[in-house]
Amino acid sequence: MATARSKHLVLILARELASNLATPTLICDADGTLVFFNEAAEEIVGKPFAEIGEMSMEDFSASFTPRTRNHSPLAEEKRPTRIALEERRAAHEQLWVVSRDGVDRKVAITAFPLFAETEEFVGIVGIFWRE
Repeated sequence: MATARSKHLVLILARELASNLATPTLICDADGTLVFFNEAAEEIVGKPFAEIGEMSMEDFSASFTPRTRNHSPLAEEKRPTRIALEERRAAHEQLWVVSRDGVDRKVAITAFPLFAETEEFVGIVGIFWRE
């Protein structure tokens, strides 16, 4: 029987904040697992979080086939969520994505790391803007 993983308080509070935002927002833990995206992000994702559930951020991002403004594939190391997760710094990019519903969308993504204390990395937040 699978047991639920406990979440850091900072992630719980970030989820509460995201739940109340009209701005599309996602949250990923320090292990690289997508732990939540809000209702506003459903249009970009193409499905509600309840249908997708937790999954690796790598699998989640790959399903969107992100492309640059020139429609070339966006290298993984240039993806803002990956930069925030691996390098623990903020990153921003404008790109095209094909959502899970098959719609091609132009979006801007800003991702930044979450720290509980100066050296305690707990995850990332990604914020999306439709362009």
